[in-house]
Amino acid sequence: LFTELRPFLEESFELAKAGDIYVVDERFRAAAQGPGGWQNANLRTTFTKIIERVGLEPWPKLFQNLRASRETELMQHHPIHVVTNWLGNTTQVAMKHYLMTTEADFERALVAACEPLETSRDKVAQKAAQHMHAGGGKASQAIPLAHEKTPVFPGYANICDVMPNRQIAAEGLEPPTRGL
Repeated sequence: LFTELRPFLEESFELAKAGDIYVVDERFRAAAQGPGGWQNANLRTTFTKIIERVGLEPWPKLFQNLRASRETELMQHHPIHVVTNWLGNTTQVAMKHYLMTTEADFERALVAACEPLETSRDKVAQKAAQHMHAGGGKASQAIPLAHEKTPVFPGYANICDVMPNRQIAAEGLEPPTRGL
């Protein structure tokens, strides 16, 4: 069990009647004993009613999306082979059906892309200096050709101040292409 669930399970334990040993209500467990298993318990309908009762709108694929959200959260802190072992699926299934790109992912990418231009130039210069090899000391250093110089993009430093407020159309930055 994940630590985030502990307070809810402890509260459920405190609210339980003396002698109760299960968290899931008896009628759901009894329904799940039939040939269809938990499909007979109709948990989605009950879950939908609970969500509506607290004033929220149910989302599509309730249980699959909960699983996808949790698997994506766990992947932020643990290797994929560990997470898939915990949740009982394969790496391929996780990547195809469950792992999602979140708003936090976009925010981190935006912050990384918008670091100060001077910092970026310093890093490029440092990398270039690290990768230059020293000759025997007798030959003069060659002057790099124009296409070998580190590119400088004037005017790009301010783009980060503007981008977060812009909206991108549903089709994205490129026009739609038919027939692909």
